[in-house]
Amino acid sequence: MCLGGVMTKRGWGLATATVLLLSTVTFSSATTAAAAPPVVPLGELSLVRVQLPTEAMFDELVASGADIAAKPRMDDGRLLVDLVLTGSQLETLTARGAKTVQVIQRPGDARTRLAESQRAASHRAAAADTLHFLSANWWSAEGRTYLQTLVATTAIADPDVEITVTWTTANGTTGSYALQRFVDAGEYQYHVAEPQVLPSKPTKVTASSSLGGVSRVVTPAAWPGATPPPLPSGYQKDFIDAYMTPTDIKARIARLGRQYRNLVDVVDLPHKTQGYRRTATAYVGDPANAAVVVESKQFGDQGANGWQVKAVNPGKPNQPAQAVWRDRVLTVSLATDKTGAVISTTDQVAALISARFPQRFTAFVEDGSAGKPMPVAGPATMGDGLDGSVSRKPWTVQALRIGAHRDGSRIGVLAYSQEHAREWATPLVTMEFAERLLANYATDAATRQLLDNVEVFVIPVVNPDGANYSFNDANFQRKNLTNHCTGPQRDPRYADSWGVDVNRNYTVGSVFDGYVGASNTNCLSGTYSGPAELSEAESNNVIALAKAHENIKFAMNVHSYGGYFMWPPGAYAMPGRVTLPRPSAEEAAMFQASAKRIVGAISASRGTVTWPSRTGPVADVLYSAAGNSADQLYYELGIFAWDFEIGNDRWNPQTSQWEGVGFQPPYAEAHAESQEYAEGLVELLRVAKDYQQQRR
Repeated sequence: MCLGGVMTKRGWGLATATVLLLSTVTFSSATTAAAAPPVVPLGELSLVRVQLPTEAMFDELVASGADIAAKPRMDDGRLLVDLVLTGSQLETLTARGAKTVQVIQRPGDARTRLAESQRAASHRAAAADTLHFLSANWWSAEGRTYLQTLVATTAIADPDVEITVTWTTANGTTGSYALQRFVDAGEYQYHVAEPQVLPSKPTKVTASSSLGGVSRVVTPAAWPGATPPPLPSGYQKDFIDAYMTPTDIKARIARLGRQYRNLVDVVDLPHKTQGYRRTATAYVGDPANAAVVVESKQFGDQGANGWQVKAVNPGKPNQPAQAVWRDRVLTVSLATDKTGAVISTTDQVAALISARFPQRFTAFVEDGSAGKPMPVAGPATMGDGLDGSVSRKPWTVQALRIGAHRDGSRIGVLAYSQEHAREWATPLVTMEFAERLLANYATDAATRQLLDNVEVFVIPVVNPDGANYSFNDANFQRKNLTNHCTGPQRDPRYADSWGVDVNRNYTVGSVFDGYVGASNTNCLSGTYSGPAELSEAESNNVIALAKAHENIKFAMNVHSYGGYFMWPPGAYAMPGRVTLPRPSAEEAAMFQASAKRIVGAISASRGTVTWPSRTGPVADVLYSAAGNSADQLYYELGIFAWDFEIGNDRWNPQTSQWEGVGFQPPYAEAHAESQEYAEGLVELLRVAKDYQQQRR
């Protein structure tokens, strides 16, 4: 229904409003945030649902001949109207208080939809599609039964195929649920849904599609189908009582080294990190108007914290700009003209400081201040912006080497955690695991047998500098503290976005080789890989430990959150979604069988089950993670390398929804994660022991 013609300029006015940003912007793992484009192309017509602030505005639109596409309506107190308009016209409305609710149709949609309809019609005219269950698994946890299925259709080019799964239990109860199409990197993978709650164990499932396809009947398999041996009476566990900072963990490592001298060596890894430190900076001027950022060449803790910078008017005509450093104060005397007016610009002041004191300072124009007159300002006090009271010195990352025979004669297992700073619960897992082994060796025969046959290496905190920043300054810090940014990207406003993603800094399948899932150009990206492969001390430490001990054949990288259990390949290249080489059939079976054992051990703690759809190669069940550590350990060093994502979604019976737990859940949840995933690491030792025995 159309209620009016095209709106005239007279009714709209000039388009001068600021570009409206969508209220929710989603970034893929392979891209980084950039300035959002207009919701609607400025010069092209689109169909948009708009919330108007007043009925009077709607009356104005009608009077001016606006192209009103549907009858306006009230929705929960909001006046909504569908309009055909240009982006410029939408900006004008936005400037007057209107809000974009939905972009219903953009200019290019019509041709696309015509082609899709013709393609769909062609598929429907063909024979019915074929459906195949990739997996069908059920499990019980916390008094409930769950079912999850993955189904693939042969009609891969039809985006509108709908698939429904029907289940039946032993007593004849039936039900059904819809699956959603999953596409990764533009390529169809399968149809899937979150685990469904069932009244009891399902005995059969079938799938049907909107194209008429019907699968064969499948009997769901129990997941994971493996349970660990029961813990003996008197088994010691639960050594974790609070979140632990890197300082806490260093103290715990030292205590374990003293307490269990016959079972553990404390290993200082060779590459010291930068430390919890940054250069000192200050704004000279007003960042809202015009300012220069002055930065010390040395770290703030090396003396630059507390320096002052000011820009002064010399009070005389025809004066050149000058910079003087005296008594920890940098004074910039601005240039004046023959009338005595200041004529220095921000660019000139930044260049003067950098040229005059190249060993002490660097300076750049604050983003948005280029070419502006430099204001008289100061004094501004320089500081590194860090809030914590922890040591600012370079950090020695430590590992625990545990075993009755710490000489490389036994098969080795590496467990490492907190590559990502904000994942506070992960070192609780590795520390609980290590302490269980040490405490139970003397009293538990099974633990003694493990440590007699397996050598264990544990790095609880790979990224201590980032972790200190997460605990003290910005809890969502993911990366380390090495700042490779240049120019305006070193502006202190971006402090929480500096650093390198340690788990994108390795060499195999890296962004430098064309793989997806990291950025080597945007230093502010959450997945910034660094300027080169292995540019960071943190990643070098992991690889150095693995290379120094060739007996390490198994490794587990503990991350959070989401409840995933994964292995290589962890990255793919585009176009074509070409993954790193797939493991051989024998090794793929080893990964899968071991995963079931370890997932079963985790579930024995409190019933937490990692879903089948979240168990598999990283590139298949999560995303492409270019340059991750597991890929390098596997492809370069021949180590069976897995990744935990601890912190499984929890089923909320009140809301009937799966709910996430986050990077820093309430401590009770973090504690439970430490206990259940420590069980999984112990099972990994059993996997390693069995693997070694089978090859003797």
